[in-house]
Amino acid sequence: MSGPTPAQRARASIRSGAHTGHTSGLADEHVQGNVVILPASWANDFLRFCQRNPKPCPVLAVSEPGDPMLPALGHDIDIRTDVPRYRVWQHGELVDEPTDIGALWQADWVTFVLGCSFSFEQALLQAGVPLRHVAQQRNVAMYRTSVPTNAAGPFAGPLVVSMRPMRAEHAIRAVQITSRFPQVHGAPVHLGNPSLIGIGDLQQPDYGDPVDVLDDELPVFWACGVTPQAALAQAKPPICITHAPGAMLIADPLNSHIAAL
Repeated sequence: MSGPTPAQRARASIRSGAHTGHTSGLADEHVQGNVVILPASWANDFLRFCQRNPKPCPVLAVSEPGDPMLPALGHDIDIRTDVPRYRVWQHGELVDEPTDIGALWQADWVTFVLGCSFSFEQALLQAGVPLRHVAQQRNVAMYRTSVPTNAAGPFAGPLVVSMRPMRAEHAIRAVQITSRFPQVHGAPVHLGNPSLIGIGDLQQPDYGDPVDVLDDELPVFWACGVTPQAALAQAKPPICITHAPGAMLIADPLNSHIAAL
């Protein structure tokens, strides 16, 4: 009988509190997801926001109201314990960053799991495209841009992007590879001059950790699943919960199974 998969081992470590940091490079053959948990009365508007912004908000799974389980992503997943670190928001303000939300759980909460760029990083590395933040064991750098999202009800706000510095030949290969992963943000949304999308200083990311962009490299930007956090801050629901940036839900499906042929 086979033992637990890398995803199941990673979730067990997270569930026990042993791992509370970012998940880049952890169980890297498995799909990782961004998490948004909302009261049911806000869920339909948020689902429409995701549908109108599929690049930053590709929906992998939606729970039944009040059900913390996500069987489509793993039979044993309990969203109350299986994210390394959560963010709790009240009326758009960050109030806590717990590692377990069991005591907060409410009977009408709906969980959304959105695709994460960590899922295509394995394919990039396998193709010989180096990723500096992975090599340096840092969280990927993420930035709020001047590009607006398409609003739905109270949800609106700027597109958030993640950045990976690459030489030109690697950037071209990365476009080819990530185009095959539309469920986890797909191809980049911008290459080169960050000021064209409203980013003033690459060494001052809004989320994550900065990495150097060398003279022979381009900054390459992908739509990022932190985008909903900016929309949530604007919508100001009475309460919602998200993952902390870089601290994702690790699911059972393999990245190779969600790639387009």
